[in-house]
Amino acid sequence: MRKIIFFFFLLSFFVGKGLFAQVVGSNLAFLPEYKERLPYFQELITGGQYQEPSRLIEGDPYYYSRQFEKGSLTINGITYPEVPLLYDVYRDQVITFHPVFNQKILIKPEKIDGFALANGARFTYFPGNGGHARVGNGIYQVLGESGFYALAKRYKTTKSKRELSKYDEIYVEKTEYFLWKEGDFFLVAKEGKVLDVLGLEKREVRKQLKAKGLNFKRNPEPYLQYIITLAPG
Repeated sequence: MRKIIFFFFLLSFFVGKGLFAQVVGSNLAFLPEYKERLPYFQELITGGQYQEPSRLIEGDPYYYSRQFEKGSLTINGITYPEVPLLYDVYRDQVITFHPVFNQKILIKPEKIDGFALANGARFTYFPGNGGHARVGNGIYQVLGESGFYALAKRYKTTKSKRELSKYDEIYVEKTEYFLWKEGDFFLVAKEGKVLDVLGLEKREVRKQLKAKGLNFKRNPEPYLQYIITLAPG
């Protein structure tokens, strides 16, 4: 046990010195034993306890899954694989599971560089966009990148239940789309706005989009993934 404690001290020291990426990849003798005793490195389990959602709201506040599933998480430039994750899009919070105390633990948003869920959805922290009502902790799904980033802001709101029910409200899932480049966000709700932001000639581009069966209104995500590849460098 002393070996485990000493190894934990070394990890903490190397994290503080910015050398942890080198340590994780090295052949340390006590790494397998440490991982067996404490499966998630200390960076992942130092946040506050997650507050469970209200039982008076029908549905759940999570994106993709209401159960923990293994994804990857990048914190302070270090990527941790096979981390149990939940993404609460109502509060814009990323949650993991404490292996010792059996608690849902918040991952401090200021530490998160990005994460990927079990379904392959990739999320990244983008600062700014302060004028947007749903900025939350600044977590956006990256749909694609090619000069511009195509981003989706996943979130949930609630609305009152009209009929007699054990629930007062119900969760409603919503998405807004942005183009991002060099720190600037552009909210895009219509095709015309997309083409204006990207500086594309509408008539010519629409021929290509029609040939590929892409339409922003019907299927915005594959549309955005493709259209950003056409933007001038």
